[in-house]
Amino acid sequence: MTKKYVVPLLGALCIVMFGVPANALDLSLNDAVKKITAESNDLKKAEANLKKAEASLDSANANRWFKLDGTVSYMSMVNVEKPFESSSVNLPPELGGILSDAFDMNVADIEIPDNIFQAGLSLTQPIYTFGKIGNAVKSVKSAIKMSESAKELTRREVVYAAANLYWTAKMTDEIVKLSERDLKNARNAKKSLTNAGRAHRSNLLKIESDIATKEINVSDAKFNRDTAHRMLKIMAGIDVNEELNLTDEFPSEFKELNAKKLQNTPEWDILDQQVKMYEDLARSKKANAYPTLAATASYSYMSMAGDVGHMFDKKGSQSAYWGIALQVPIFNGGLNKANATVEAMNAIAAREDLDKAKKLTTEKYENTITQYNRLRDNLSTLTKARDLAAQTYTLSQNRFASGQTSAVELADVSAGLYQLDLALLNTKYNILMSAESIKKLGE
Repeated sequence: MTKKYVVPLLGALCIVMFGVPANALDLSLNDAVKKITAESNDLKKAEANLKKAEASLDSANANRWFKLDGTVSYMSMVNVEKPFESSSVNLPPELGGILSDAFDMNVADIEIPDNIFQAGLSLTQPIYTFGKIGNAVKSVKSAIKMSESAKELTRREVVYAAANLYWTAKMTDEIVKLSERDLKNARNAKKSLTNAGRAHRSNLLKIESDIATKEINVSDAKFNRDTAHRMLKIMAGIDVNEELNLTDEFPSEFKELNAKKLQNTPEWDILDQQVKMYEDLARSKKANAYPTLAATASYSYMSMAGDVGHMFDKKGSQSAYWGIALQVPIFNGGLNKANATVEAMNAIAAREDLDKAKKLTTEKYENTITQYNRLRDNLSTLTKARDLAAQTYTLSQNRFASGQTSAVELADVSAGLYQLDLALLNTKYNILMSAESIKKLGE
């Protein structure tokens, strides 16, 4: 046999023996969770929101430090009467007389420079703001903690969604197998009936109808499987044309749940920090009505000359000062009080939301634990019922082969077994998702 036929034959053999292509990508639950978490747009947005909140803290803290501003200006005087000639200024007689008397000099000796250069620095350092800055910084720190909790909440949601996608896809795999087995049994029943030479029309019609129905079930199951696998691949960043082999199997038994009492959740942390943020904002807004004490300092330099080339020939004039300033707001129409009231009411609303969330989440957590235990108890009973149905189907098959029962009875028994297989599979899925929900709420 030539090499070019070896790989296709091996692939076909793997599909026949194991039901998956030879080159299928093995994917476990943990791998799926890691891939979906890495691809999650919601997590990336949560990370961006956290970085934005941290940048806001830097912005709020910047108000604690000094502000240094610099100014530089150059002015050239213009002779309005003769714009294109020298800009020497003729002083009004009144001003010339005043200057002559004050400085005992001739007006003709007074020269107004054409060019003026000015440069300066001013510095302001807050000393005490009665909580305006401090409470604003506290509110931003609360916002950062909210963003951190929101990121954790998003991570839990993504992990839960990943597990849901994985087990849904795995369940569709199992349903395809159950449907194909159910169809195979119906076809075997027809073959047995035909080979026995007693193919009554009523039995044949019933079996043909049963086969047609089960062919539709197989078609629907494969469509649902392909849809579930495609969604899993999209969310995990896997090529949609890649075949998947989901390696984790549904457990046959489930451990007893040892869930602790719910103490805290990311949602509660978010609401708790939101209350603190609004309270700090209310105090910060209220403090706007109080004085602000700051240190100030300034330095300026000015140089003047008749032309630009001689502007710095002579030493310019310099001046500087430092001091303390107290800024006292007197009246702003009640703006500060109104803003503080708005934030205080926001804090009350957030506190009410927190109380409600604690009640609802605790109830949901306890109900999920109850559901897990109930489904776990039902699983053993359902397993026994399924085993009994399998035994009943085997007996019906034997009776049908010996002509002791009709195709109608065999079809009913087969349908009952198929429904119990689906119910058993669905119960296992619900138990797994209940466990994931418990972890999402209280891990």
